[in-house]
Order: sequence, then structure tokens, then C-alpha cells
Amino acid sequence: MRKTVFLLLFFMSQSVFSDAQNDSDKLFDWAENQLPAYFPSSGQTSKTIDVWYYRYYPNVNNYIAVNTDELDVYIVSYVVGGYIRVGTLETLMQLAGLKSEIVEAQAVIERDDNAYQLDLALSGSLQNPAFSPDGKSITFTRFIDGYNKGSSDIFIYDIETFELKLLVSNGDSNINLPGSVWNDTSESIVFSSERETHDEIYMISDTANPGDETQLTNRNNKQSYEPSFSPDGQWVVFESHDIDVEGYGVVTKYKINGESEYIELTSSTEDARQPNWSPAGDKILYQKKVQESWSIWTMDINGSNNTMITSSNESNTDAVFSYNGQWIIYSSENDDVELANIYKIPSKGGDPIQLTRTDGYDGAPSISPDSTKIIFESVAEDPDKSKGTAIWILDI
Repeated sequence: MRKTVFLLLFFMSQSVFSDAQNDSDKLFDWAENQLPAYFPSSGQTSKTIDVWYYRYYPNVNNYIAVNTDELDVYIVSYVVGGYIRVGTLETLMQLAGLKSEIVEAQAVIERDDNAYQLDLALSGSLQNPAFSPDGKSITFTRFIDGYNKGSSDIFIYDIETFELKLLVSNGDSNINLPGSVWNDTSESIVFSSERETHDEIYMISDTANPGDETQLTNRNNKQSYEPSFSPDGQWVVFESHDIDVEGYGVVTKYKINGESEYIELTSSTEDARQPNWSPAGDKILYQKKVQESWSIWTMDINGSNNTMITSSNESNTDAVFSYNGQWIIYSSENDDVELANIYKIPSKGGDPIQLTRTDGYDGAPSISPDSTKIIFESVAEDPDKSKGTAIWILDI
């Protein structure tokens, strides 16, 4: 019970990064004020040992500490028999309602394009943006503890009114794919969620609230994620894996009213992922690992006529169709860029054209319905080594 109390206390927060010791002291003071039974204040001062900045509470034999290298917060309690990592300092500060004195300097993205960052008042890593059918809003995933780390929520953001709405949040991993995930016919957003034992596919009305989602897939021996809608909103296509198996993804489609079987479109001996339906409804694109690199492929919706679109000598991922179906927009890591940038290529194959230009990372693109903008995630360094990405827009 006490372990649960500690976790709930510290996960009820989010923040902007700042000077580690100043913000740590603010968080320590807040904990003493909110839970004096566990952190009774009697004039304790913060101390430093190696990378640890901490306070000790001898009456209850508890410590609260921040690892100043990782900026993670820990509780050491003999009541629960050891230490508990309760989240990042950044995440915990804001949910506690605490303001940082000195915002940590972030790496500056050097760009040679005219892309601009959306000013979203959220901490964590903002990823996988996708446009609404009318192009006025976006949906995206926010990972709380960093790039692809920790639990994740799904938001809607109106890019005209700047209204931010929390759509899906339950403490688990909830993730949308870029591309055709927001359907005009059903007025719904499709996503995957790791609830109970493994990932399954869910959908939710774009006017709903957290808890209103509907589960679509339900299999005991398979996990399902990275879904997108057919244009008529009657089908979803997604990648399917055996339970606890990361590789060998199989592109699978399923009718959302449950009237179909699970139809596998690619071979279980391959590794195919992140399928996206074409606006005309006649094609599905996906990425497939070929000779240890990812290439973009297309196929007919019955799984036939598989065609490789991009080179197998690069790492090409996160592909979506343009709304007129003439182009495929994707993220590419190749010899011409330090980290992945966004490119487009004719949907039947041809020469790629670079769209974004940065020494940092650009990925997970989507294109507006009028084909005048792309939206994507970006950070000035390798995203896996970063604290998370932000969302950017480029007029094209």
C-alpha cells in the first residue's frame, strides 16, 4: 500500500527541466508538505553524494533523492524494502504544480528549411502527429518519460484555436500511428494500447473523453499495434506479432464490426510493419526489413502485387500517402544526412526528394489534406539518446 502511495504521489506531476538542485529542493519541499507522514520535515537540508542529491528523514528512515546525471527521482524506503524509481524530475515537477527557476538548455535544432515548432504546453516526448480530416487539428502521442519511454497518452490539438484536449489516458501505453488514423466517416481515431497482458487495437470518437474507447481486436496469442483506417472507416490494418516477439511483424487487416477473420497480408517469415491505407482505398503501404535495412513497399489490399518503392541500401520508415495518392512521404536515414530527414517519392517509385533539412532528426511525418503542410516529430540529436521530440510543421 505504501509503495502505491509513493508512486501515486510522484507520478502526479510533469515539468520543464531546470537546474537539478534548485528543482530538486522544490520537489523535496513539496513532498514534505503533501505527505508529512512519509517525509516529516524537521529542518532537513539537502546533501550530495557522488551523483545523488538527496534528503534523509531519520524518523521514518526514508530518503528522497535525485540522480543528477539521469535527472530521475527515487525513493529509498526500508518500509517497502528498497528503492523505487518514481519518474523523471521534469515529469514530476509540473504535475506537482512547481515552476522551474532555470529551464535546462535544450539542444538547438539547426535547420535549412522554414519549419516551425508547435508551442504545446506539455512535457515529455511528443510523437507521431497526424492531421484531422479537415486539416484544422492534429492528434499525437505523448510519452511521459522520454522518447518511446514510459506510459503514453493521446491528445488532440486545434492548430487554429490552440485548444489542447486529452483524448486517451489510463496509465498504460497508448500510441497512434502517423497517417490515416483519423477517419472522416467514423469521426474516430484508431490506436493501440497495452492494457492487461499485451497490445490490442482500439478506437475512440474524436469528441469523446478518456475511458470512452472501444476495443477492436482481441487475441490471446497475438499482439497488435500501429493501426490505420481504410478510407470508408470499416477496416483497420495493423502489424501483428506473436506475444513477446519484437520481430517478424505481419501486416493484418480486420473489419471493425467483427464480421471478418483476421486476414494476414504479409508472410510471417518476413518483418513488415507500420501499414497505412491509401486515400483511394486500393493500396496499403508498409515498411519491410530487407538485408538489415528498412524499405518502403506497397501492395494491393488483398496482399498481392507487393512492390518495393525505396532503396534497400537506406533506412526508410514511417511512410504515409499524400491525400491525392501520388506521393509517399517518409523518414529516411541515408548517406546524405547525419540523422533521418523527411523525403517524398512518387507512389509508384522514382527519385526521392528531400523535404526537411536539418542536422538533427526528423521522423514520423503526416501530410495535410490539402497537401500544403507536413507535420513531424523532431529533435536536434539521436532521438533514442534524447529527452524526447517536439512537433514541427513545414509548408511545402
